[in-house]
Amino acid sequence: MDINEQNAQAADTKKKLPTLNIVSSKETKHRGFGQGSIDLSQLSSVIIDGAEAYLDLGALHAKSKVEKGIKFTVNAEEVPNGRPCWIVWVAVDFNEEGKYYAGVTSCEMRIDTEARKGWKLLVDHVNRMDYALKRRIMLDNLGPEQKAVLKQLLVDNDPDMWQRSDAALHEALAN
Repeated sequence: MDINEQNAQAADTKKKLPTLNIVSSKETKHRGFGQGSIDLSQLSSVIIDGAEAYLDLGALHAKSKVEKGIKFTVNAEEVPNGRPCWIVWVAVDFNEEGKYYAGVTSCEMRIDTEARKGWKLLVDHVNRMDYALKRRIMLDNLGPEQKAVLKQLLVDNDPDMWQRSDAALHEALAN
């Protein structure tokens, strides 16, 4: 047996680990353990920075406009001059009337652009993204100003989607 055959045999005997595929697929058929996928095609990210709210799909990979070039820490004391910013995960779904905002969750972070430092809890961001995908409304960490700019962005983006959205979202963003 030559070295190439030994390498091929060793590769075949290694334990295959389950993988998570992030794809856009309309197929919902279960294919067994390790074959699941998360459909992120209906998830968007909104950045709230001061009095401004805007769509920034780079947040999905921690590469939004405010996150680029920032070294993050989990210790808030290391970023004493950080300005508060939020990532808002918005999941869109369809019902018989059309598209609507189904899940909306917010995550806080602090950004000090001059020091190129920031604070965020990645586990909180991941969990809240998951909650948005599961159609939950979690906006408890937003103040009245942030809620107002988020509501304005959602309404301006598509007034019909806003009207079709659940009353819980309307209540959560009421001033």
